[in-house]
Amino acid sequence: MTGSDHETDVLIIGAGPVGMALALDLTYRNVPCTVVDSGDGRVRHPKVSTIGARSMELFRRWGVAQRIRQAGWPPDHPLDIAWVTQVGGHEIYRYERGTAADRPEFLHTPEPDQVCPAHWLNPLLLEELTGRDGCDVRLLHRLDSFTQDDNAVTAHVTDLTSGLPLTVRARYLVACDGASSQVRRACGIEAPYRYETQEFRNVLFKAPDLAGKLTAMGLRTAMVYFLLRSASLRFPMRSLDGAGLYNLVVSGATASHDAGALVRETIAVDVPVEVLSDGAWHLTQRIADRYRHGRVLLAGDAAHTLSPSGGFGMNTGIADAADLGWKLAALLSGWAGPAMLDSYDLERRPVAVRNLEAANANLTRTTGQVLPADLHADTAAGKQARARMADRLRNGGARREFDAPEIHFGYRYSSPLVLGERVELTPGWRPGSDPGYRAAHAWLRPGTSTLDVFGRGFTLLCFHPEAAPYGLERAFRDRGVPLSVLVCRDEKIAALYGHPYVLVRPDDHVAWRGHRPPDDPLELVDAVRGAA
Repeated sequence: MTGSDHETDVLIIGAGPVGMALALDLTYRNVPCTVVDSGDGRVRHPKVSTIGARSMELFRRWGVAQRIRQAGWPPDHPLDIAWVTQVGGHEIYRYERGTAADRPEFLHTPEPDQVCPAHWLNPLLLEELTGRDGCDVRLLHRLDSFTQDDNAVTAHVTDLTSGLPLTVRARYLVACDGASSQVRRACGIEAPYRYETQEFRNVLFKAPDLAGKLTAMGLRTAMVYFLLRSASLRFPMRSLDGAGLYNLVVSGATASHDAGALVRETIAVDVPVEVLSDGAWHLTQRIADRYRHGRVLLAGDAAHTLSPSGGFGMNTGIADAADLGWKLAALLSGWAGPAMLDSYDLERRPVAVRNLEAANANLTRTTGQVLPADLHADTAAGKQARARMADRLRNGGARREFDAPEIHFGYRYSSPLVLGERVELTPGWRPGSDPGYRAAHAWLRPGTSTLDVFGRGFTLLCFHPEAAPYGLERAFRDRGVPLSVLVCRDEKIAALYGHPYVLVRPDDHVAWRGHRPPDDPLELVDAVRGAA
C-alpha cells in the first residue's frame, strides 16, 4: 500500500493465526487481500501450542504444513499428558501419545496435529504471506473507523510509524481482531457471556534443566502436566518448545502470590528457573449473535471465545477462515448466489456453540476434581488415594480433552448450500461422505490424499464404472462454477464414500451425494452456489 488511498478485494483486520489463515486461503484462490494490524508481529507471551489435525490439513493445502512441522518441536519429545501432584512428584495418571516421530499413522487424516506455539507460528505465517502475490500485510497500522455502502467498505487507518492516515476501500471487511473486537462493537453485534468469567494467570518461564533432571531420575517427560496440587494449582503446565520453555496456568485466586514461588511449588525437583512474564487474563466464553453485518464479517475470537481447555479456539477460527475464504472468492468471481454469504453464519456459528460447550465440559472436569487431603502423602493411604484418582481420571473422560476427532472433524454444516439426507453421527464420528461433513481422507496413491484433489473449486468424485455425468459437468460450466471430475476405481475408497457420485465443496465438505446423477443438474448447481 502506498499513498493515502488503497483498494483491495478483502480487508482483514488482525494478523493473528486466523487472520493470516484467511489471507492464505484468499491468496490460494488468487483473491487480493490486505491485512492490517496495530501490533508489530512479535508474540511476547505464547499460549497456543497445538494445531489440530483439521487445521493442519488446511495448512497442507496452503503449502505451509511442512514448515510448521519443522518449526522447532523436537520429534522425539513425548506428547504425553500426565496428571501429577507435582512435576517430578507423584504421577497419578498418564495418557501416552508417543512422539511426533514414532506415533502410529493416523488413518483418518494425512496431517496429524502438531505442536507449534504462537511465537513460532505467527512469524512463520507472516513470512509466508509477505512472499505471496496479492497479499499486502501492514503491521503497526491501526483501524480507526469504517463505513459501508452497497458496493464496498471504506476503512480509515492510521500508520502508527508515520502518523499518516490511509483510506482503504475493500469489497469486504473481515474482523479477526480478537475477543474485544473493535469491528464487532462498531457493527452493534452483541456477544453475550454463556458462562461466568473466570480469572487466571499465565506464567511463562524457562527451566532448561528440568527435562534432563527428570530423565536422570528415571521419569518420562510429558508435553502437558496437569497439576493436582491445590484449588489454584490444578491447571496445566505445558512445554512450549520441548527444550525448557514452559507456560503455567494458575487460578486468579493467586494474584498476590509471587510467580517464582508458584513455579517452585509446581516443580518437585531443584532446578534453576527464570520467570519471563506473568500476566493475568480473563476466561470468557462468548459467541457473537451473528457473524455478518452487510459486507463486514467476523471470524476467530471476534466471533467466539472458548475456554482453552482442549485447544479448540484457534482451530475453530482457522476453520472459519476455510469456510469464509472460498465463499468470498465465489462472490468476487461472480458465480455465487445471494445466499452464499448468509451461509457462513448458518454453518459456522453452530460449530462454535458446540465447541464452546465441549471446551467448557473439559474445564469443568478440571475445576470440579475433588482433591483428597492425603493425595500427596507418602503413605499407604496416599497411595490408595492416588489409585482412586487415577481410576476417576481414566473413567471420567480426561483423555477427551486431547483426543477429540469429533470436534475437529465431526461437525456437519446445515445450510441451503448442502443437499441430501440429514445424517447425525452420534455418538462419536466416522469418516465418509455424509452431506455437510468433511469428506473422508483416503490415499489415492502414496503421498496423495483425496483431500489433496479438493480445494480449487467443486470436485465430483465418481465411483461409477461408467462415464462421469456430463450433464452435471455442463450445468456447472453453464453457471460459471469451477468443477473438476475425478473418476476413482479404488474399491476401498468407493466403499468408504458409499455412493457412486459425491460432490465436494472447495472447503472439503460434502455438498451432495447420490446413487445416480441428479434429475435436474442446474437445480443442484444453483443450490450449492447459493442461488436456489
